[in-house]
Amino acid sequence: MADTNYTSGDDYIVEFLGYRFSFNAEDFEQRVVGAAVKLGLVEANELDEDETADLVALAAHGLIDDPESRLGRYLARNWERVALVGGESLVYWLRKLVFRGAWLDHQVKRGALEIVWDDADAEFAYQHPDGGRPLLELAPVPSWHELQYKG
Repeated sequence: MADTNYTSGDDYIVEFLGYRFSFNAEDFEQRVVGAAVKLGLVEANELDEDETADLVALAAHGLIDDPESRLGRYLARNWERVALVGGESLVYWLRKLVFRGAWLDHQVKRGALEIVWDDADAEFAYQHPDGGRPLLELAPVPSWHELQYKG
């Protein structure tokens, strides 16, 4: 099982869908902010320390006990609208994207996948190393763009 679990440190240890991943603080913070950008919750990954801390608390614990930033206060004040969009949970999707990225990175490290440039989508994608199989397609994600924090 150790071969399937991602580890970059032991600041955050989280289990998700039967996997146990452990992250150093910087790795986890970057992945959480990246997930929030991908979901459209925030516009860009240039968040201040307090905004990042609030997002990390949300992803790690499922809630923000004491918001430290305007972003955290926005999320707390609008939680009933932001928590679920189209039946999809914000906390679930933050965690899922953090884990998806870590799992993919781990597969690249193991040599099970390689990163390639996909001209059709104009972005990086994942492919099996032999190149004989099609590019790995990632499932689409829900959007929080309509509720995006504008800072």
